[in-house]
Amino acid sequence: MKVLVTGGAGYIGSHTVVLLIEAGYEVVVFDNFSNASKESIRRVEAIVGKKIVVVEGDIRYREDLAKVFSSHKIDAVIHFAGLKAVGESVEQPLRYYDNNVNGSVVLCEVMSEYNCKSIIFSSSATVYGDPHTTPILEDFPLSATNPYGRSKLMVEEILRDVYLSDNEWKIVLLRYFNPVGAHASGTIGEDPNGLPNNLMPFISQTAVGKREYLSVFGNDYDTVDGTGVRDYIHVIDLAQGHLNALDRIRNFNEPMTINLGTGNGYSVLEMVEAFEKASAKKVPYKIVERRVGDIATCFADPSYAKEVLDWEATRGIDEMCEDTWRWQSQNPNGYII
Repeated sequence: MKVLVTGGAGYIGSHTVVLLIEAGYEVVVFDNFSNASKESIRRVEAIVGKKIVVVEGDIRYREDLAKVFSSHKIDAVIHFAGLKAVGESVEQPLRYYDNNVNGSVVLCEVMSEYNCKSIIFSSSATVYGDPHTTPILEDFPLSATNPYGRSKLMVEEILRDVYLSDNEWKIVLLRYFNPVGAHASGTIGEDPNGLPNNLMPFISQTAVGKREYLSVFGNDYDTVDGTGVRDYIHVIDLAQGHLNALDRIRNFNEPMTINLGTGNGYSVLEMVEAFEKASAKKVPYKIVERRVGDIATCFADPSYAKEVLDWEATRGIDEMCEDTWRWQSQNPNGYII
């Protein structure tokens, strides 16, 4: 089976490409490298011991996608490509809707033109907004609170409409919780451009000395220690979820919406403590004001993923922190050589 991985040079994409190739899939990576590095592809090639077919292009441009589909018989698409910073999406909503929503529409149009009708979409737990209870089930009300989350929700709805118009489509919508960690080799990992969007790069960059301290946004939530609780999932477990979905996609007779999380929530300070243990480094932090829109607790009920994908997360908080530290300590400046 030949799989097109859009955004395959990015954090989750690159780790998924490693597992796909190791599992025997043929892979074509499609990326415009706007928030990813070509160095990540070179390092993936070193891990898997083979050259990877890479096409540089933008999902918004039909001619770029047509180059791929006309040159390769693509059987399925794993669609990671998209802008992903919540704060930036609030400042630049039209850019996010153009890239994430319009780009996905163009991708589906070209897929249909070339009779490729299997897609696994990279969605997000942000589509749940502020859930009233936890753990979060797939049938919870949806209420994204920012343009990034709304763009994910819009694409989910578009894909469901595509299926209603043509039942030959096979669609899996994977809602991620909080990816962390890195490949066990320390060769590839999360390398955010500029200011990180997520907690773990802030922690690891503080531990490695790139940042003076970690800002902890609020310590008065109704949680174990007053700091926000999230469901952190190792990126390799997350990548494996895509392989399990790909293995089973032909068996699904309707679009499948599936949470990928661990079912466990950890607070910011619990993550700091675990990272200090893994790195043997102190992570200084300061408590600052809450951020607007942040919620106290968010973690998944992953039981449906176990039922339909035979998938569950196997890596705990210690391994997440150890692998993150190995990546960050070996690559203090990320992919910049």
